[in-house]
Amino acid sequence: MSGALNQVRDVFAGFPDADEPSDVVSELATTVFSASLRRRDQRMKGEQYLRGLLTVGGRKTMRNIASLTGGSAAEQSLQHFISSSTWDWAPVREALAGHVQRTVPPQAWVLQQMSIPKAGDQSVGVAPGTPGGGGAAGQRAFGLWFASEEMSVPVNWRLHLPEFWLQDAVRRRRADIPAETVAESPDECAVAVVLETMNRWPVPPRPLLLNACGHDLPLLMREFGAAGMPVLARIGPSSRLAVADPALPGYGAGVVSAQQIVETVKGLRHQVRWGSSSALVVAVRVVCGQRVPYARAGAPNRGQRSLLLLGVWNDPLRPAGELFLTDMTQAPLPALLRMSRLARGVARDFTEVGERVGLRDFEGRSFRGWHRHITLASVAHAAALLGGTSRGGPAPRQPFPVAVPGPGAQRQPWEHLRAAGPEPERSVRPVRLPSPYVAGASA
Repeated sequence: MSGALNQVRDVFAGFPDADEPSDVVSELATTVFSASLRRRDQRMKGEQYLRGLLTVGGRKTMRNIASLTGGSAAEQSLQHFISSSTWDWAPVREALAGHVQRTVPPQAWVLQQMSIPKAGDQSVGVAPGTPGGGGAAGQRAFGLWFASEEMSVPVNWRLHLPEFWLQDAVRRRRADIPAETVAESPDECAVAVVLETMNRWPVPPRPLLLNACGHDLPLLMREFGAAGMPVLARIGPSSRLAVADPALPGYGAGVVSAQQIVETVKGLRHQVRWGSSSALVVAVRVVCGQRVPYARAGAPNRGQRSLLLLGVWNDPLRPAGELFLTDMTQAPLPALLRMSRLARGVARDFTEVGERVGLRDFEGRSFRGWHRHITLASVAHAAALLGGTSRGGPAPRQPFPVAVPGPGAQRQPWEHLRAAGPEPERSVRPVRLPSPYVAGASA
């Protein structure tokens, strides 16, 4: 990943003058804008905004971006293009996802929360005490990222709107929030951006990585499990689980903390190696937030979904440094741990690239403006990384296999990593966003 980041720095340094990065921008703009921006003047403004995100220093404000081509007239024109125009950002995001998966096949999806500190209370969705914002007021959004060991790109977003925003008619009107948008909790918002993407777009099936600390873990595992989405979740030490293996201590004792479970069985730790990394790992079958009754050894626990809890130690004398929960119970541990590191790559790419192209920089107040800005910032993020890849970055790695059966199917061990290649054509699945999620709530 570090090699890819070095390429990114080179790309940023060369964008104003070099020809090659400009070709990357033009190619990407042509591909993604044709999906929604029908008029030539719209596509020109879109590319102008995109280049501004990539080349203007400091915050990516409308004024700074407009300074590349003109003064107040250019600023007003761009302001209208972002906040008041009629172009739909959803097809642009879908086209971006298609372009990225054809160029660098993703190995997993990563669900990432983004907190955006705000000084005032007028920006759409702003609320006091946004998690991750140091207690300051701010917005909260959830992004779904394509991730591989070479690069990661956000392809879809959902802005969380607190209930008081949706109940206030004046706020709704000023922010131009669509009438069909309904209130949802942050956890429901996180689930919705994943289900919306999976149900509407012809995207490849890949495991979903997420950080469930501070979230409703049973809800997340239940919703994604019902959708057939394999999950690897990082969890906190206080997450409540119950041992499901009759041969292990704690079986039948009810729900306890994840930390207590792995500490009880840490004598079963063993060394696991993946690539150049290694750690002590223990794996325990558990269920999520339920009491497991006593049963004969080997007898199935009817109606309960077995999961795998992983405790990972880098220092054997300290408590487990990482805890993961997954429904991929037959997956090799080295593959799971290697996959988990993709989330770190997303965090690095967000800091090294995403923030530099303005993912958190929109200063307008409108719901539609926020979505259009972050869509173009996602395209800029992809342009920066794809520009680095085209200039001699590492060859794409193979995707991780997906081996999570549907309801009633027998679990099979993971196959070996299969060779990377084009995804077979898949028909778009029908939209089945369960209540309270509304199709188009993020549109």
